[in-house]
Order: sequence, then C-alpha cells, then structure tokens
Amino acid sequence: MLFRQFVDDDLGCGSYLVGDVDAGDAIVVDPAFAIEQYLEGARREGVRITRVVETHTHADHLSGHGRFALEHDLPTWIHPLARPEYPFDPLEDGLVLRVGSVAMRVVHTPGHRPEHCAFVLAEELVLTGDSLFVGDAARPDLAIDAREGAADLHRSLRRLAELPAAVVVYPGHVAGSLCGTNMSDDHSTSIGRERQTNHALRAKLDEFVEESASMTTPKPPTTERLVALNRGPWVAARPPLREVDSVGDALVLDVRPVDTFAAGHLPGAISVALDGGSFATRAAFVLDPAERVVLHVQSQAEADEAARLLHAVGLFEQLGFVRTEGRERLQTVSVQEVNGRMQMLDVREAGEEPRTDWLTVPFRLLRIAPPKLDRSRPVFTICASGARATLAASLLVRQGFDARPVVGGGVGDL
Repeated sequence: MLFRQFVDDDLGCGSYLVGDVDAGDAIVVDPAFAIEQYLEGARREGVRITRVVETHTHADHLSGHGRFALEHDLPTWIHPLARPEYPFDPLEDGLVLRVGSVAMRVVHTPGHRPEHCAFVLAEELVLTGDSLFVGDAARPDLAIDAREGAADLHRSLRRLAELPAAVVVYPGHVAGSLCGTNMSDDHSTSIGRERQTNHALRAKLDEFVEESASMTTPKPPTTERLVALNRGPWVAARPPLREVDSVGDALVLDVRPVDTFAAGHLPGAISVALDGGSFATRAAFVLDPAERVVLHVQSQAEADEAARLLHAVGLFEQLGFVRTEGRERLQTVSVQEVNGRMQMLDVREAGEEPRTDWLTVPFRLLRIAPPKLDRSRPVFTICASGARATLAASLLVRQGFDARPVVGGGVGDL
C-alpha cells in the first residue's frame, strides 16, 4: 500500500495520497487547492491518480477536486448529504472502495457536517477527516446548529472508538486549524491512545454537547464563502501573480517579516507576516473577499507562497505584487520596555487569558476602531510573539492612531 500524508502547517490541514504501487493506481483524499504536490508524489511513486475522495465539504480551505476534474478529468466521491452542485459519485456507509488491492471502507461520521465520512484503509489505518483529531474532536458549529452537530459527533466518535486499538489515526487537521481547540502538533495517533487520553472520547453526551456548543474559537468570515465554493461549480486554477509597477488604489497587504515592515512600508499597508504563522487565517479575518489587493513582498517565492495561501481560503483578488522600498516607518517597542503607564491593547483572543488591566480587542476586529482608546496617546499593541501585534498596529495606523507594537516577545514574557 502506498500511503502519503501531506500537511499544510499554515492552515493545519492534512490530505492523503493512497494507492497500490503494483497496480499503479492511486486516489487523493481531501486535496488542497494546490494539487501539484499530489501529482508530483504520484509521479515519484509511479502511480496514476484516478479519483478524488472527500470526507466532507470543507469550510476552512478550498478543495482541489475542481482542479482535478477540470485539468485531469477525475471524478469526485462524496456523501450525497453534501448536496454538491458538481457531478459526483456517492459515498455511503459501509461502501468499500478499492484502490488496486487496497480496500477503503466508508464510515459515515456526521457531526462536523451531516455528510462527513471517515475511511478505514486495509483495517489498519483510519482517515478521520474532521471528526477525531489527535487529542481533540472537531467543532460542530460550522454548518449546522452546534448542539445538533455535537450530538451527532458524539455518536460518530464512539463509533470510531470501537475500531481496534492498534488502528492508526490520521486526521484532517492538526494544531494551527480553527476546526478544533486543543489539537496536538502530532500528525497521527492510534485509537488506543485516543481512548486513554482524548477527553472527547470519555465525555458523556450532555457534557460533550455543552462543551462543544460553548466553543469560543472564532469562526473565520470566509466559512460560508468556502462552503459555497467547495459545494458549487468547479473552481479553476488561478493565474500566477506578476510584478506590477504601482499599487494604484488597491489595498497593500505586506507579507514581509514584521521587522522589515516596521523599517519601511507603503502608506496604509496592512501587515500580515508570512512567517508569523496562520497567515491565511489571519488574512481572511482582515480582508474582504472582494477587496483588490497588491502584495508587498521581498521575492517572487514569497509572492507565490502568499498567493497560494490566500487562494486556499478563497481570496482571489490579488492584482500582483511589488518589491519597492517603503518610506513609512512603524515605531516598535520591546517586551522589556513595557511599563504600567502605557496604553496597552491586548490583541489576542479571549481564550488566551487576556490581562484584566488592559483593554482587550482581538486583532480581527480592528478594521473598525475599537472603543475606549485615547487618540491623544500612543497605543501599544501586544500579543504572544509580535506578529498579531504588528498586524493590529498597522490596522490602527490606517485609522489615525499612533500605534506601536510590542515585538520580539509578548504577554508571556512579561
């Protein structure tokens, strides 16, 4: 059996290439929009990808099934409850798909979404998609009522827990995704390990529903858009970004490191550092999908990676990129310079235990000026490391504030 896991560390998404090398046959499970990685993996292994299988309609990233259909004429298999608007082959509980000699058994596991399915490979591995994670379970509030979804998910998790203890679990998400709250950095686990350590597998129904329904992790504003894109007509590949002479009236998204942004950027630019982690998710929180954007980058490679990640969350309006030097500077402060006289703004999420003596507004809400800020005094933004603080400061500067991010550390270093 050929088995390859692909993990997008920025989005925390997992996808899989499964095949039979002797038969020369392979499938892709939950492909990302950037399908080149699977084609290259198949080429190296000497197999041909013949179909795409989806665990569900994704709400956090754009699927590559449309590109596989348009560019390679491959069919997509998905459960009918997804109600796709594209041609598909239906999955059903208990169906056994064969990839050469490899058997893949479908287990319908609703909860995260009604159509969700897991796949048991050769009775040795299980691809759990957005149901069972390493140390966690999926959130149930992205498609349906949270309580209804949680009750379904609780039943689905118990069904997966009945698999033999030695079965290896490969999830659809790892740490970095907003589809769960306590996911591990580990890329795999086992049914036996999760039975012993995963609270979601031990919680009773009422407890599980209450905890799931009260989740405070923010829902990305691109959720409904991505569901519509993934359910609707196939989405084709986007043209590569080209360098442009000027930004015109477009919004500038500066993806360079925070210290580079602070040293010199274009007027009105928003800083979302590519190396700051969760780039795509943070960009999705502060950009409107219809907003025309020019990227400020250091290299073509940086432009390509930023474009890939923006496309992955359904943001397509990049007009190009610039590498020009910026003249606007952003004053920063170090953790050691923070003192009690400063007007501090904690831009982390509520679940990160904000300081009660500071004003708290998550960075994702700052394109509208927050209340209670004194415009006559500098505002010092702070997060855990400096990336979100710089993003927040760039948003406030656009609104006329004297905003200065704390960089090189954060709240935990005080």
